[in-house]
Amino acid sequence: MRIPLVLLLLPGLTTALADQRCDTSQHPRSAPTERFTVNGDGTVTDKASGLMWMRCALGQDWNGETCVGEAEDYAWSSTPAAAAAVNASGEHFFSDWRVPGLRDLAMIVERECESPRINLTVFPNTAPAFFWTKSVREEDPQSQAYALSFGPEGVEPHAKTLSHHLRLVRTAQ
Repeated sequence: MRIPLVLLLLPGLTTALADQRCDTSQHPRSAPTERFTVNGDGTVTDKASGLMWMRCALGQDWNGETCVGEAEDYAWSSTPAAAAAVNASGEHFFSDWRVPGLRDLAMIVERECESPRINLTVFPNTAPAFFWTKSVREEDPQSQAYALSFGPEGVEPHAKTLSHHLRLVRTAQ
């Protein structure tokens, strides 16, 4: 009886879990659950990189068990202000959250899974969509920055005027 109740309460999570496919028959997971320390406050610490991540994208809320709500979209130019607003609010326990670089965000990609390509145990209810990084395209730094998709697209340079999701990171201490 508990399973149907959970399924009713978490439709976005169950849909993502039902759609995600992982194949570890040839390679182990690239971002296994045991690599992360769950901090109990909506954050996780990546023991391999020393980075602390918000488990939810901005716009979603951590309810103690999962990310609820819809991730917000941001133009690239508004991502520093979004991080500053989180830091000023004090709601996320630290005041040094930042937009991740491309290398940072790529570290949490789960290469053995698809739709989405992320560990849903660690980062629940993550959409298979593009997320901004602070990394700009060297060939066109004024108008393009890199976005990473947890869907099938991977990494692409995008016009900074496009809107994508955002997940913040900080250096753990």
